[in-house]
Amino acid sequence: MTSTAETANRAPQTIGSRMALLLAFVSGAAVANVYYAQPLLDDLGSQLDMSPAALGWVTTATQGGYLVGLVMVVPLGDRFDRRRIILAQLAVTAVGLLGAALAPSAWTFLAFSAVFGAASTVVQVITAFAAAASPPGRRGRTVGVVTTGVVLGILLARTISGFIADLWGWRAVFAVAAVVMLGVAAWLAIALPRDTLPKEVVPYRQAITSVVTLTMRDRTFRVRSLIGGLMFASFGAAWGSMALPLAATPWHLSAAQIGLFGIVGAAGALGASGAGRWADRGRAEVATGAMLIAFLASWVAIAQTPSSLLLLAVGLVVLDFAGEAIHVVNQHLIVESDPAATTRLIGGYMVYYSVGTGAGAIAATVAYAHGGWTEASIVGAAFAVAALVVWAGDRLTIRRSAATTFAPGTPSSRRR
Repeated sequence: MTSTAETANRAPQTIGSRMALLLAFVSGAAVANVYYAQPLLDDLGSQLDMSPAALGWVTTATQGGYLVGLVMVVPLGDRFDRRRIILAQLAVTAVGLLGAALAPSAWTFLAFSAVFGAASTVVQVITAFAAAASPPGRRGRTVGVVTTGVVLGILLARTISGFIADLWGWRAVFAVAAVVMLGVAAWLAIALPRDTLPKEVVPYRQAITSVVTLTMRDRTFRVRSLIGGLMFASFGAAWGSMALPLAATPWHLSAAQIGLFGIVGAAGALGASGAGRWADRGRAEVATGAMLIAFLASWVAIAQTPSSLLLLAVGLVVLDFAGEAIHVVNQHLIVESDPAATTRLIGGYMVYYSVGTGAGAIAATVAYAHGGWTEASIVGAAFAVAALVVWAGDRLTIRRSAATTFAPGTPSSRRR
């Protein structure tokens, strides 16, 4: 017979407020690794003998590794102990960062960048674990806290790396990041609850192709991922090309000065940290529509960048506030549709995020080269419009379906 103590040890442990804050910090620190190199490109080029054209591979290697991690590693969280996966990924991330810090050549640096990029997808495993281990009434709030940490990590990474590089050089950025990863891994090894959540026996091949299957079969996942992907494409258009007009006439800002706008965006993201409560209270759809409109409106201010830094700052606050809120609500809804497949759902959703962010940055950069910041802003706004159209189209389809189902004279209405 099982003892009372053994039963208690096996009982599911939920994620409380303090643990959610710790996981938010770890997630932010982990995702920041993907963005540390962006302000350091000039130093990397000169010290690793990389041409301006070759510097594009820095982002490609890191983001490419991240995408591989999303597809190949994150789905394992629904089959195996998430706690062990989290600790293992943090350790691999530290190894990759240390390798990048000590890299003697460009290709060595790129190889280690791909390694820590892939392992940095620990963020999605953490988010999935936090969501699945939270009580239904607190799930949206928990996801909101953890996601806020992620967004802050993305936005503040450039500012932090620029500050460290100015003090000790670019290699110190990755060395310090490696130490941080080891530190948080040790902390979580002590503090993180055991993973007592049920697992699905899903073949690995099926798990890694789940993003395709989910897109085809799960309406909530499909719609929310499309909204998220388009929203992040618009987000990537702003943050991925914003440095171009800021470094040009009339501003001529330095990389460190441009990085300070990450703090402005972080303020907006912090303001949306409670967006999960809207979903917990059944207001997800209304919140989505309102935030998509605000997200689109932010581009009116962002488009004024060549003439007003104040309007740019206002636009970035609104962009990040609305984007963070939509991101939280999206994750809440897709997890709610099938809590047993949390890791695959969030990992698949983040594939759309990764593709969208990269596509938005590339599209806006190309548009800027052809028509300046006005054309780049049109591209960013167009992605926001597309996201709004997807949401509105889904709402209309559901209403029409409900009207048909319950219309007088239909079989379902006669059965009522």
